[in-house]
Amino acid sequence: MTHISDMLTHLLESYGYVVLFFALLLELMALPLPGELIMTYAGLIVYGGRLNWIASMAIAGLGASLGMTIAYAIGYRLGYPFFHKYGARFHLGPDKLEGISKWFDRYGSRMLVIAYFIPGIRHITGYFSGTTRMPFRRFAGYAYTGAFFWVFVFVTLGKLLGPQWQEYHATINSYMLAIGLLTAVCYVTITIIRKNRSMIKQKLDVLLQKGIQRFRSAGKIQLLIGSACVLFLVFFSFTIGLIQDFLAQEFTRFDLAAGYLVERLFTPDWMSSLERATRIGAYPYLFIPMAAALVYIAFSSRNRALELAFFAVAMAGGEGLDEALRRLFHRLGPIDSLYSFPSEQVFMTVTVYGFSVYLLLRHRKESRFQVAAFLAVLGLCVLVGLSAVYTGMSLPSDVAAGFVFGGLWFTLIVATLEIYRAIRSKRLWTRPKLAIPPYLLSSS
Repeated sequence: MTHISDMLTHLLESYGYVVLFFALLLELMALPLPGELIMTYAGLIVYGGRLNWIASMAIAGLGASLGMTIAYAIGYRLGYPFFHKYGARFHLGPDKLEGISKWFDRYGSRMLVIAYFIPGIRHITGYFSGTTRMPFRRFAGYAYTGAFFWVFVFVTLGKLLGPQWQEYHATINSYMLAIGLLTAVCYVTITIIRKNRSMIKQKLDVLLQKGIQRFRSAGKIQLLIGSACVLFLVFFSFTIGLIQDFLAQEFTRFDLAAGYLVERLFTPDWMSSLERATRIGAYPYLFIPMAAALVYIAFSSRNRALELAFFAVAMAGGEGLDEALRRLFHRLGPIDSLYSFPSEQVFMTVTVYGFSVYLLLRHRKESRFQVAAFLAVLGLCVLVGLSAVYTGMSLPSDVAAGFVFGGLWFTLIVATLEIYRAIRSKRLWTRPKLAIPPYLLSSS
């Protein structure tokens, strides 16, 4: 594979766009070519001025899209009989094909977008989509979107890395793979919850019946509780891994690679804007979403006392937890007089903006507002994290820890609130009425 990579990079320097186009076309037809390496190296050539950035992404995206389309056409034309007979020769035997078929039917065509970031999966999705007779319009929508997004990420990554390409490529590529796998796991988990809502409801009924009484709540509430619990477990697993990496002192390479990317991403002209962005995650700016949530609770909430109590716990507890964590890990950041692990700005941005916006939009029926609010809060948190790294207030690992610990605290509060709300709404804590013995009634 190393020899092939060296040959491809040499050809890429000589023939540029032609090699980029055909290399990705052939890789998406299941040839074992290092697509990420080729695109990242193309980005390095873009950095040197020998290729155009937009043209490179367009040609690479077209090559990947055409490769997926040819694979789809082959799969559609040959169908199941061919793969049952000859598929084992290229790792698509009957057993694997059947397993992937069930997996695809269950989790949907949206996985086509994520599959590009998972080696071994992207090489077979085109064939499989055709074999299962997926409608071409639906296939094209997701497959082409994923292809151009995949190309954009890695060509731009190579352009940003520039001369440090060889030093940081492997490290960043491993993180890209981890992000792709995590995204796939989250999507699959949410899909499972949605498609098995009735079964989850029954299991929750049985579980709660053992402890107190049986209760029945709306499907939306159960989906909300299930999603919050799943996300809590995801953040909890990341927390364990984060603590292990911290104790093993394995953040050095991550900090160097991520810090270099942030420096390349923003020019010095951004300094004043990013310095202002860091204030979003600090007081008094944090009081703005807090005040909006308090006004909503006071005038519009149907459970004022409950939501006010959880709001107080989320805000005060988040501040206390963040301070306790930084003192526990005892790590001095770029500013030597302050402990920076996890990043206070990111932790409090996730907690305050996340929970405040959640309370404001929790009862809205229009899902588009909820999705827009989620994306806005996520973008705000990313902006605060990037600004903290660029301005030298935090290390990239501090920011990552702020996201993980903040997400853990946020999902814990949301899950606890919704479970308690569901229990309370069914009056499971009310005392049963005392039965009057018949002999007392007759004597009276």
